[in-house]
Amino acid sequence: MTKYYQATNVGKIRKQNEDSIAIIEPETFIVADGMGGQAAGEVASRILIETVERELKTASLPYNEEILKNAILKANENILSEVEKNSEYEGMGTTATILHVAEPKEIQPQITTQTAFFAHIGDSRLYKLERDGLKQITQDHSYVEDLVRRGEISEEQARVHPMKNVLIQAVGAEKNISVDVGQFRVNNGDVYLLCTDGLTNMVSDEEISKILHETKNPADDLVEAALNHGGKDNVSVIVVGIL
Repeated sequence: MTKYYQATNVGKIRKQNEDSIAIIEPETFIVADGMGGQAAGEVASRILIETVERELKTASLPYNEEILKNAILKANENILSEVEKNSEYEGMGTTATILHVAEPKEIQPQITTQTAFFAHIGDSRLYKLERDGLKQITQDHSYVEDLVRRGEISEEQARVHPMKNVLIQAVGAEKNISVDVGQFRVNNGDVYLLCTDGLTNMVSDEEISKILHETKNPADDLVEAALNHGGKDNVSVIVVGIL
């Protein structure tokens, strides 16, 4: 069982919100950050959400990592199909981060611990809140993150790198995409954060952790923090607490 908070905001610079977020029962959470300019990013993130919702409605519980991955792959097909129909959408795409928290009975009746499954592509993120800060569960599919992984630049340099928003993987970018998947055990009291880079580019991990530990309305307060730091992009968050 989970308790969750969600919020999204256009920010202070952009004219429209190209992010999309969704809560799908049971216990499934999605954030998507569209790209492509004009209305295209909004279209791509909306197609992602709508496709995942349709795919999960016909899937069996639990929504394991393969089911989540296949839903993203289907969204990729749908976005590319929409581009073929409408040349104005050329170049549109979206990130996708999905978390499903499965009740024990969804897996095996005799299991008492909960399991979470995730699928991810792009640079939206899934975090776990720990006592000493945030643990990033997903890895960014970005040019700059590749440089960090290869040891060519530091995390601090990555935060201000002029190409930090350049993605190397996104839904709708090409026919063959690679979706990261995984699973992990969850416990009562765990807190997880799904967010677009409109949060992480504006607010430090330390401040995000402090807000999650201390505030009663974490989603609204995280968005407010992003706006207070400039709000240069759309910002969307879902905070999930395990009960």
